[in-house]
Amino acid sequence: MFNIVATQILNLSAMAGRNAPAQSHVTLNNFFIFNSTYAPKEGEEENKIMFYFPPATDIDTKIKDIGLCEAVIKFTETFSDKPCQSVHSQKRRQIFYEPEKDFWMVMTVNIPTTEKIKDGQPHTEYLEDDVQDHIYESVLKQAYKMFRLFMGSFYSVCKKGNVQSLKQRFDHFFSRYLLTLKLNTCDLLDVFNGIHFLPLDKNTYLQIQCFINNLEATFPQIHYSAFLYNDQLVWSGLEQEDMRIMYKYLTTSLFPPFTELELQGSSQSSPSASNQTGAVHYGRFITGPANLNDASNIGKVPRVFVNTDLQSEECHLLVYKALSANVCLLVDASFQMDLEFFRKLDSFLGPQLSELASGISEQYAKRPPSGHSDPQIRYIYFNHMNLAQKTTLHSDGRKSPNVTTPPEILRLIGDINHDMTRTCEDGETIIKTCSDYWVVGKRSDQREFYVVIYQKNANLILINEEVKRLCASNFSNIFFLD
Repeated sequence: MFNIVATQILNLSAMAGRNAPAQSHVTLNNFFIFNSTYAPKEGEEENKIMFYFPPATDIDTKIKDIGLCEAVIKFTETFSDKPCQSVHSQKRRQIFYEPEKDFWMVMTVNIPTTEKIKDGQPHTEYLEDDVQDHIYESVLKQAYKMFRLFMGSFYSVCKKGNVQSLKQRFDHFFSRYLLTLKLNTCDLLDVFNGIHFLPLDKNTYLQIQCFINNLEATFPQIHYSAFLYNDQLVWSGLEQEDMRIMYKYLTTSLFPPFTELELQGSSQSSPSASNQTGAVHYGRFITGPANLNDASNIGKVPRVFVNTDLQSEECHLLVYKALSANVCLLVDASFQMDLEFFRKLDSFLGPQLSELASGISEQYAKRPPSGHSDPQIRYIYFNHMNLAQKTTLHSDGRKSPNVTTPPEILRLIGDINHDMTRTCEDGETIIKTCSDYWVVGKRSDQREFYVVIYQKNANLILINEEVKRLCASNFSNIFFLD
């Protein structure tokens, strides 16, 4: 049960003033990676620079920025055995992360500002509370994990090549990846980085599991598989952390552009016949050959690294789609994939995956609507044990610009989460804002639940009852309720 219950009245009148048109946003100032061991002597400072963005920055500025970070790290080591995490200044926030020994990743963001009139004169106010350290630290960690997925660990790259090859990998990956960051919309979902699971009945789930088992037995080159329906995960054979980062890549980088092409009609799925059985199916490769009759173009098949904490397995990443079902296959990197292999795989996957997708679609159609649809009540749920996440804070149920909750409320939820994380104890926090929003945060048995309720003239008892009803309708058997 809960051993902490806190009720606070929070004045958010200052937040209302932040909606001024002159307000700026959180932006990236710089991002760099350095390793001091590569420049042990004076005059070799440039050798420690592994990567720096923006690349047009002059070398003196790069050396000065890294030298300052080294000084901060050394200074803080005298006071704590924990590495430095962030440095605050009026205009910028600097986040530090040491993903591997002696390698430091540093991200500097610009503090957003708003223009106000003070004593009859325009005045720039820096909104420091809009930048939450733990959220942007998660963004930095995510950048490392995404690099490791496609390139391997830093030291493994050096071991296969040399320091120069590592610098080239950094430049190839991060010069593109950093342009995709939307720092202004980062919130608690970036901290959780959870997975949306698809609940199915036992028979359908067993059919999918049998399909995966038969697939891996037929094609022993496939080391790991994952089954998704739209953006929801049904089954995975990957380790949990590997699936977490793979899910992030699939749902944010790979699926959206392919879906957009389908909607535009340029990649429309049409019925095709299996080469072996003649069965009609709607399958095609997302990564792999676009045309199974053209032997000259196998298509782009990325390579990924999994189990990097143990033996760092390198695999081909094949993704196959039929209707709304997607199967993600990790094939042994040493296996030479040819057109005949893809044809056999298409013949196996296409008919069965099309049939499974149709069955899941029918089950969806029969499913009753969600138990709670009040537009004035939004929530986010996360389970640390299986990474399950469910949210209505964003209109499409996952991280996107379509936010249905005011940004100041999202920041407040982030603060509650940070407080709960520091205590590591189960508990509950209820906050009432002056704008008639109630925010409730609950932590119990490795599960976190946050509710936002907009309701005028409500009191603590009514809000508590609303949260109980929401838990009972959407999260039964998850929380122990009085």
